[in-house]
Amino acid sequence: MEIIKIGMADLGVAKAPSRLRTTGLGSCVGVVLYDSIHKIAGMAHVMLPESSLAKGGELTVGKYADTAIPFLIDQMEKAGASTRHLVAKLAGGAQMFAFLGNNDTMRIGPRNVEACKLALKDAQIKIVAEDTGGNCGRTIEMDATNGVLQIRTVNQGVKEV
Repeated sequence: MEIIKIGMADLGVAKAPSRLRTTGLGSCVGVVLYDSIHKIAGMAHVMLPESSLAKGGELTVGKYADTAIPFLIDQMEKAGASTRHLVAKLAGGAQMFAFLGNNDTMRIGPRNVEACKLALKDAQIKIVAEDTGGNCGRTIEMDATNGVLQIRTVNQGVKEV
């Protein structure tokens, strides 16, 4: 069994019996897609909600919800997954720091979750599990064999969804 590590602003695809893992999800969101028929999983470590926030230069596709999710779907299709079998699980999107006032710019975690949900809705992919919000970091690991997502949350233990 191979464990494929997904870094920040990165994404990847795995076939059974491999696993996908990403660490350090604070305000970032781990988006996991799974095709249970073909046993193919995909994971993106989304850092920001929209690619319009990119500042010049080359666009890092995996960094933004609006570019990472369509690209991940495309990569999964190339690996043999079918979009009609895909379901999604989300983790992360914490509000890591408290800010005074209602400045929407500083709500990165909740905005990331909202943007991921919108991109999944646009792609007509159902969200079957979610562990988002709070103020603790998470590490997630997806098993492409059975679609189980293991979520380790700082000071809160491990759960599977």
